[in-house]
Amino acid sequence: MRRMQLSGSIVCAGLVLLTGCAEKAPEPAPVVEAPAAPAPAPVAEGAFLDPNTAAREQLLSAPGVDSTLADALVAGRPYANMTAVDAVVGTKLTNEQKDELYSRVWMPADLNSASEEEFLLIPGVGDRMAHELEEYRPYDAPERFRREIGKYVDSTEVARLERYVTIK
Repeated sequence: MRRMQLSGSIVCAGLVLLTGCAEKAPEPAPVVEAPAAPAPAPVAEGAFLDPNTAAREQLLSAPGVDSTLADALVAGRPYANMTAVDAVVGTKLTNEQKDELYSRVWMPADLNSASEEEFLLIPGVGDRMAHELEEYRPYDAPERFRREIGKYVDSTEVARLERYVTIK
């Protein structure tokens, strides 16, 4: 009897071992889809597209930019300033269309080093304002810009112009 119990125990142990060692069918690997190319980051309302970093698709959303101009802007990178951007835009757009474009695509002009030509690219800036922007150099803080330019235009226009400039 003892022998049967021992034999039964050995058989049970063998079955447990065999069950544990049995190969399981491999589970299929999860399907991982390749990530889509990231969409260009949305641009905040009123924010400028930087011509050095904006995606082609973002440039195409700017006024007056067709695929030819978007490709030319991307190919012309990097730009030191807006005068260089304007050289690419060239005669493809009228002055009115350039004003619309530069109200969306812009890199700030340095108040202390920008040329009069670059200041004149700021939508709404004429010869007189370009002269005033140069006359008050050097600018050491935005407050000086606001104070000096505020002599010629109201605070709303000062705030609008301030978006187009920087102090380096």
